[in-house]
Amino acid sequence: MNAHAFTSDVAFTPTVKAIQARKGSRQSYARVEERGGWQAGITPDLAAFIEMQTSVFLSTANREGQPYVQHRGGPAGFLKVLDEHTIGFADFSGNRQFITQGNLADNPRAFLFLIDYMHRQRIKLWGTARVVENDAELMAKLMPQDYRARPEQVVLFTVSAWDANCPQHIPQRFEAADVAAALGERDKRIERLEQEIARLRGNSGAAAGE
Repeated sequence: MNAHAFTSDVAFTPTVKAIQARKGSRQSYARVEERGGWQAGITPDLAAFIEMQTSVFLSTANREGQPYVQHRGGPAGFLKVLDEHTIGFADFSGNRQFITQGNLADNPRAFLFLIDYMHRQRIKLWGTARVVENDAELMAKLMPQDYRARPEQVVLFTVSAWDANCPQHIPQRFEAADVAAALGERDKRIERLEQEIARLRGNSGAAAGE
C-alpha cells in the first residue's frame, strides 16, 4: 500500500514541493492533493489504454540508486491488466544482461512509461515490480498467441499511483502497419476510380460515335 499522505507523494517529495512553490506551480498541485492526489487503481479506461500498447519503458534503480530504463515491446495486448493494481507481461529473451532483474532483486521500486504517439497520450505509473521465474501457468496466460519470441520469465508490476500527461510536445507518429493499411485502402480506391473513369470515357466515346 502507498504509505504517503497522498498518492502523488510518490513523486512529489518535500524537495519537489519546495521547487514547485518557488516556481509557482505548488498551488495547482495542492488542489490535486486536496482531491486525494493521483489515482492508485487501474480504471477500465486505463486498462484499455495499457492493453492497446505495443511498447513500454520500464525504469528501475539498483541498490545505490543508479537508474536504468529498459524498453519492452510486443503485439497489442502483450501488456495485460491482471487486476485493479497489477500489470503483467512475458519477458522475452534479449541480450541477457539482466540489469532490470538485478535491480529489482535489490530495489523493487519501478516505473512504467507508456506513450501513444498516434493519439498523443502518455501515462506514467509508479509502483513496484518483481520477476517470476518457472511459472508455466502464468507464462501461458501472458504469452501473446503466435508471437515469435522466446519467453524467459514474467514481470509483474504493482501500481501504487498513476498520472496522465498533457499531449504538449508529443510528436504525432503512426505505426508502420497502420500506415501500410491506410495506403492500401487509398490505392484500392484510386484503382476503382480509374476504372470508373475509363468506363465513363468508353460510354462517352460510344455515344459520340452513334
